[in-house]
Amino acid sequence: MSERDSLLPEFDQETAATRRLLERVPDHAFAWRPHPKSFDLGELATHLARLPHWGALILKQDSYDLATSGPRGQALPDIAAVLEQFDANVREVRTALVEMTDGQLLQPWSLRRGDKVLMSVPKVFAVRGFVVRHLVHHRGQMTVYLRMNDVPLPPLYGPTADELT
Repeated sequence: MSERDSLLPEFDQETAATRRLLERVPDHAFAWRPHPKSFDLGELATHLARLPHWGALILKQDSYDLATSGPRGQALPDIAAVLEQFDANVREVRTALVEMTDGQLLQPWSLRRGDKVLMSVPKVFAVRGFVVRHLVHHRGQMTVYLRMNDVPLPPLYGPTADELT
């Protein structure tokens, strides 16, 4: 099995699960946060929407420089905007991924801060880490946020307590 054919089903499954969760985010709770140091719900949803774009950066470039990345953008205003950006970013990454050969996916990608290389890994590893696993991590946070706001959780890897009652 090729690297791409191995990564695509994983990418598709995790992005679909993330979208199901984002669909449950209520606009009226966007400003809610569990702790002063935490993202608010709208910021976390926005972060999940923007995360897939990292995949496009990884696949289309040989490195990313944190020294030139600038500040984090503002949170999106509502769940419709979050879903629109998430869907566009997922399409962008999937299209780039489908066009990649194994040779290209195994090329090195580096995370830098100026002249300092923080890490250098094959692009396929970077997509799995910075996109797929990162989505899973923040999706876990989102399930807690939604549960704390009494929002029923969708099935992600099987039925949830909300789906069984």
